[in-house]
Amino acid sequence: MDTLLIAIAFFCGLIVRQVGLPPLVGFLGAGFVLQAMGQSGGEVLDEVADVGVTLMLFTIGLKLRLKSLLRPEIWAGTSIHATVTVGLFSLLFFLLTHAGLQVFGDFSYSTSLLLAFALSFSSTVFAIKILEENGEMGALHGRTTIGILIMQDLIAVAFLTVSLGKVPSIWAIPLVAGLIAARPLIGWLISRSGHGELTTLCGLFLALVLGAKGFEYVGLKADLGALFVGVLVGQHPKAKELGKSLLSLTDLFLVGFFLSIGLEGLPSWGGLMASLLILLLLPLKSAFFFFLLTRFKLRARTSWMGALHLSTYSEFGLIVMTVGAAKGWIPEEWLVNVAIALSLSFLVASPFNRRAEVLYLKLHDRLCGFQRECHHPDDLPVNTEHERIAIFGMGRMGRAVYADLNRQFPKRVIGFDLDPAQVELHKSAGRNVVLADATDSDFWQKIRIDQNIELVILAMPKHAANLHAAEALKRADYQGIVTTTAKFDDEAKELRALGVDSAFNLYNEAGAGFARHVSAVLSQQRPDLLQQFRIHPDA
Repeated sequence: MDTLLIAIAFFCGLIVRQVGLPPLVGFLGAGFVLQAMGQSGGEVLDEVADVGVTLMLFTIGLKLRLKSLLRPEIWAGTSIHATVTVGLFSLLFFLLTHAGLQVFGDFSYSTSLLLAFALSFSSTVFAIKILEENGEMGALHGRTTIGILIMQDLIAVAFLTVSLGKVPSIWAIPLVAGLIAARPLIGWLISRSGHGELTTLCGLFLALVLGAKGFEYVGLKADLGALFVGVLVGQHPKAKELGKSLLSLTDLFLVGFFLSIGLEGLPSWGGLMASLLILLLLPLKSAFFFFLLTRFKLRARTSWMGALHLSTYSEFGLIVMTVGAAKGWIPEEWLVNVAIALSLSFLVASPFNRRAEVLYLKLHDRLCGFQRECHHPDDLPVNTEHERIAIFGMGRMGRAVYADLNRQFPKRVIGFDLDPAQVELHKSAGRNVVLADATDSDFWQKIRIDQNIELVILAMPKHAANLHAAEALKRADYQGIVTTTAKFDDEAKELRALGVDSAFNLYNEAGAGFARHVSAVLSQQRPDLLQQFRIHPDA
């Protein structure tokens, strides 16, 4: 069974990737294929899926800033959306029941309310995977999406705690207080873990043992513990390295999550009709997200991207349905119906998210009609004055390029980055760095880059982000010089196909750069030795 599962998951993921869809769609399909073959996931797959979700929440915690949850569009937007969605959906299900629609049987209003509550959540796993693949975790719409998802997760945890009657142990508060007090010790452990496999093992210890098992032991949800510990150590200098060390493991374990969704079961014809009917409600849910976010002064493009990322049903909805079925609050077959609706929402949302920018440009005028005149503080247009060189992505590579070019061309260089915290650090260091998203098509239209910027350097760590920025420049008909970084030859080729003038392969050029460094050291410290090296061997 294990070898069959791996083979089918791989080939399904490979097939959908060839048509431009995320591999997760293939993994869902693999689950359906295995289910049709009479296979089942079993406890091992469920445990793998749980570990994947736990690690994902830990890595989210590493990047999360708690003050972001206090933004009105996060806490108020989530609360309003949940209240209205649950109210409307439950009323609709109740009315359809009394209208004689057979797929809903004899739903009471309380049963309709539970189903509506389960469908009000959006998938954390799906959204994070899409944001990670596109390199948009730090973008405003990415940060907004993550904030809303975490608020939804907290609502779900509160419901599960109450419905299961699980009162946290009296040791819960001492555990939380103890973890906060032990933060310096945890930081010391991270620092002493080095840079290899011990860093990965340290991340697993923090997420699965200290966070998940610790919280589970005192009657709290394991996922919440992983998120809490992630937030706790998120300010550590090695937090980013810790997250990167867990990335491949997390992705691998999440394959189990998507397979387990597909293996939930095959519905009856009536159940399939119910799932399709639920799927038809998804645009309403998405449109309301878009409307709410624009009311909180976010631009149409930011609201559009956020709404698309939230255009799914959630794995937490399945957990809610599982509890409801176990308590006898809802028929058991509805667990399968919601699982199918969840899978279908992933299948539908994936291509829309992949073409989000293209769709936005087509609907630009209509969507911008919903914008408010005053903008969110983090969503303001960018102005350039005397700058002629723009660097996008102010990480290690971008920072080094900025320092060198700024020495050669003072006051002619400007840096852009997605992360507000990083932007503030750069500003405090005296660098000319502005908060902006290079993948945002509106940004290129408003900056009037043709008249100001003559050289664009794309130094973002994610290939997808550099790719989207290159596409945006091409759409804006930018005539200046564009150069970018790449890690692999196929990435460099893909970027050059979009009109990028040059793609600097970081790995290929690292040796040449180091050789130049060695030559410079020799010329300064041992010029005599350097002269000997230059003598022809046959001389």
